[in-house]
Amino acid sequence: MTKDLRENRLKARIRDIADFYHHKGRMPSFSEIGDMVGIKSKNAVYKLVNKLEKLKVLERDERGRLIPGSIASSVKILGTVEAGFPSPAEEDLSDTLSLDDLLVKNPQATFMLKVSGYSMSEAGILPGDMVIVDKVQVPKSGDIVIAEVDGEWTIKYLDKKGDSVTLIPANPEFKPIKPKKELKIAGVVTAVIRKYR
Repeated sequence: MTKDLRENRLKARIRDIADFYHHKGRMPSFSEIGDMVGIKSKNAVYKLVNKLEKLKVLERDERGRLIPGSIASSVKILGTVEAGFPSPAEEDLSDTLSLDDLLVKNPQATFMLKVSGYSMSEAGILPGDMVIVDKVQVPKSGDIVIAEVDGEWTIKYLDKKGDSVTLIPANPEFKPIKPKKELKIAGVVTAVIRKYR
């Protein structure tokens, strides 16, 4: 069997398992995987599952049950697009990617917030955008952070100079904020999501 044929067969099997997961709302059992992809041998199903685990398509929980990996929310990557002058482009499926894998480094320590206000508009963060925030990432100067300043929450650039901390807006109509009493950094903004429709 050629490499292309093997890859196409593997992609078809991943698609079948992903379809099962999205339609039934659960992962298939080992025997269901065998029936679905036409494998009768339990050992061959076990090998397939191990391969899919290495590819991070699926995982196993502490009890050994299958849980979704990248199939949970994968989006096709079709290549690149020119943001300068138009150039010919052909649709070419180069991979699939889970948005969680792309945007979330520490799932247990990550949360999302909806943005209101225009103080970060020049950083490309607008009202209605969702920001992904990592609570365990160590904030450093230049990071965009979610902070509680004197009892009020805000999103700003962090500017640290020695012991002095200032929160800087990305809009000249807003003034920098220096904490008078208290500053708590809740996390570092790692991504911005904007939905157009």
